[in-house]
Amino acid sequence: MNKMKLDTNNRFQIMYAFICIVFVGLFVRMSYMTIIQGDDFYSVAENKVYKKIESQAPRGEIKDRNGKLLAGNRPSFTVLISQNELVKEKINDTALKLMEILRNNNEAVSDEFPIKNNGAELFFAFDEKISQWKEKNNIELSKDAKDSFYTVVQNAKDQGLIEATEEEPAVDLQKKLNNAGFYPPISVSRWEFTEEIRKQEWLAKYKIKDKNIDASAAYKLIKEYYEIPDNLNDTKVRDILVIRDMLKSKGYFQYEPVQIAVDVSEKTVSTIEELSIDIPGVTVQINPIRYYPNGSLASHILGQIGRISTQEEIAKYVNEKKYNSSDIIGKTGIEKKYEEILKGKNGYRRVQVDAFGRLINSIDYETPLSGDTVYLTIDSDLQKVAEESLKKTLELIQTGGTYESEWGNVRLRKNNKIYNKAASGAVVALDVKSGEVLAMASYPDYDPNIFTTGVSASDMDNLMPENLNDPLSPKPLYNIATMTSVQPGSTFKMITGLAALESGLDPNYKIKDEGFIEMGGRRFGCWFWNDYGGKHGEEDLVAALRDSCNYYFYSISVGYDYAKEKPLPVEMNSGKILDMAKLFGLDDFTGIQIEEVSGKVPDPKQKLEETRKALYYSINAKMRNYFTDITSSSPLYEERINKIVSWMDENPSRTELINRMKELKVKEDLAVEIAEYVKYSYYNQGTWKTGDTFNLSIGQGAHAYTPLQIANYISAIANNGYLNRVTVVDRIEKYDKSDIAKIARKSEEIPVNKDNLEYLRRGMIDVTDEGTAKEIFQNFPIKVAAKTGTAQKSGKIPAIDEEEYLLSHMRDYRVDKTQAVNLANKLKSESTENLASHRYLRRAILELNPSLSDEDINRFKDNYDNFAWFVSYAPHDNPEIAVVSLIFQGGSGGYAGPVAREIIAQYFGINNQNEDITTSEQEQVDENSTN
Repeated sequence: MNKMKLDTNNRFQIMYAFICIVFVGLFVRMSYMTIIQGDDFYSVAENKVYKKIESQAPRGEIKDRNGKLLAGNRPSFTVLISQNELVKEKINDTALKLMEILRNNNEAVSDEFPIKNNGAELFFAFDEKISQWKEKNNIELSKDAKDSFYTVVQNAKDQGLIEATEEEPAVDLQKKLNNAGFYPPISVSRWEFTEEIRKQEWLAKYKIKDKNIDASAAYKLIKEYYEIPDNLNDTKVRDILVIRDMLKSKGYFQYEPVQIAVDVSEKTVSTIEELSIDIPGVTVQINPIRYYPNGSLASHILGQIGRISTQEEIAKYVNEKKYNSSDIIGKTGIEKKYEEILKGKNGYRRVQVDAFGRLINSIDYETPLSGDTVYLTIDSDLQKVAEESLKKTLELIQTGGTYESEWGNVRLRKNNKIYNKAASGAVVALDVKSGEVLAMASYPDYDPNIFTTGVSASDMDNLMPENLNDPLSPKPLYNIATMTSVQPGSTFKMITGLAALESGLDPNYKIKDEGFIEMGGRRFGCWFWNDYGGKHGEEDLVAALRDSCNYYFYSISVGYDYAKEKPLPVEMNSGKILDMAKLFGLDDFTGIQIEEVSGKVPDPKQKLEETRKALYYSINAKMRNYFTDITSSSPLYEERINKIVSWMDENPSRTELINRMKELKVKEDLAVEIAEYVKYSYYNQGTWKTGDTFNLSIGQGAHAYTPLQIANYISAIANNGYLNRVTVVDRIEKYDKSDIAKIARKSEEIPVNKDNLEYLRRGMIDVTDEGTAKEIFQNFPIKVAAKTGTAQKSGKIPAIDEEEYLLSHMRDYRVDKTQAVNLANKLKSESTENLASHRYLRRAILELNPSLSDEDINRFKDNYDNFAWFVSYAPHDNPEIAVVSLIFQGGSGGYAGPVAREIIAQYFGINNQNEDITTSEQEQVDENSTN
């Protein structure tokens, strides 16, 4: 009994202790929540009922070095509709009346409703965007996201824009495409088009789960969802849906008004105010809109703006920096680089809302603060001259006209040869002492104003290149000055000359120009010999630069005097030239604040890899019917092709190679042909040879530099050996002018003998005095140093539609069109590759007529014309400005000279003078330049 009582007492004590512990725990927790975390919970509670409606801050201004406005803001009327102020039963009526007002006044409505009518049927805008993208990129409409992605990869590889292998992860391939300017709208993680993903998300808003529903069925369901009567015509129904869909997109954020139309007229504002009783919830608000008062002036520097749209932008701005998803951001140029400085601080109106997100009351507000002002280094007047003279030069080259100027007329044609494909180019003007960009133009250009309120489809089409297959097709949105790297031609000869001087070459050592050097069965001729059969005679370094004598630079590049058939008294090789090019920044970024690519100094090892790739693609197409036991569809075919490519490293003898081909079961009568083809066209070309050094020395071959890189290199010659860090931004001023941040100027001394640079400058001065640029500057009152350059662009211009090109020449190929099409379809069905249709058609043609080569098939295409380069600085005795111009397919380097002349004249303030400058006036100009 006592034991029972004891047990009972113990149980009560345990329960009592447990209850005490629980209450103590609750008390401690409540104390912690109220005392320690009270503010946090209060904030959460407050946020459930108080919200902020942001008002957009004006973007900071962008001005030139003298304070002239390049990008600012202007007030605009924006039509808004607030869902919380709408009467539910009358939303459709309000939407109709509002849309009627806007349409009667020809206002652009923010139409984002994704079901459209082409006059015959309803369709999804998502699907249309996918189809348009495929058509622009020559991708079959039937291809899925994965096949389309790898087609873009292959096309970029074919154009030499990226290097990639099929084994690389898709994410890495996507990054390479982005860096090359390709942005396929594809999610590589889901292998779906991004527009398809958006379509599914949009349908889900209306609880439509069928991913394959057609537009007509979806339209009917949504019409029923909003209870729109059947007696309205399609136009009125869609007008209602446009507004209802925008309102629905706000979801819980009903308190936030929806923008229906931006930048409307005063007439529209007046009408809305008059009918305000009939359209409750509709208001007009004044918002700042980005404005570029000079239109296209400096568009590639300023850049463009637009709504946050890509996944990368959402991750960076919305998720990380807490932007609104509807915010406008800088997409390119200065607008992008200085986005957070230009953005400013949005204002807000603090409101109280209920549990459904509906507005209850307005509490307070904060005025938006403008962004800071970015001052550029460019002079807008000089920029205007640069753009106008570049455009004028291009137009005159295309027609073979004469550039007329008060400083002398220049004929832009070579006898009867007219370079009518010279449709794009660039020019850069730098301050040689600081690296400041004084002007930078790229043509064609664009008006950034078209992006401020949303670019139209037709405007965007006009900005796309006409020929997507041609890397040189004019691209208005592309900044050639910083984003295109090509061979520099003879403008590189100063690097070769300096490398020889630094190796000990006497600048007065004379080499006799014998016209050409014979090497390995090939003639390396001087341009004077190639064009006129002439010879320059004895040339030292200064004279060789003046005359642009290839023979001289061939000789010094390898340290051998071919005229005397003896070595030069210095040791020279390609490595020394390449090292000198790197010292002058030609293998690195310039540091400019906008988008740029880094041109590349050639790499002898790279030549082997490029030759290997070229061999693979060549024999892969050529040998499809060369084997006795397999066809091109056999897995063994790829294995044998790769084996032939692998032999390049050892480069076996002709006899050994023929035997190996037979062992691979190449047909007996074709073994010799293919062995000689791969050996002499590829194996022997894969290693770096004397001929490669010759090409290197005169700026041909594997060189690739941007106009900005070349301008910085010329500046370093002019300023006596200092490589600048280029800047296009001068300073940043706080919106309230309380603080100014000056952008630091940086330069690095190049470790070369300064006396040697003087010989380069003498040669460049002689170019304008009596050399290849004499005609351009003979009447110019300021002494200018310059160098012309004509760089060869090999290859044929791709057709806009490669498949149509092939089909149109079947008779010339002696191939039956029907057979070729049928075989191409067969090859495509058997292939595991994701190639464009025209590639299978080309293979079919080669199989049906084995005597053809790729060169035979392409023979009806136009050849590329040469790049025209012109580099210069002025004045010669105390340089201030360096100007470099590049004309795509401009034919001759001198044709790019008038652009530089007009810029230099504007810089020194001598343009449009009607009287000759006297000697004393010239001395005054030089004195001012010195100061």
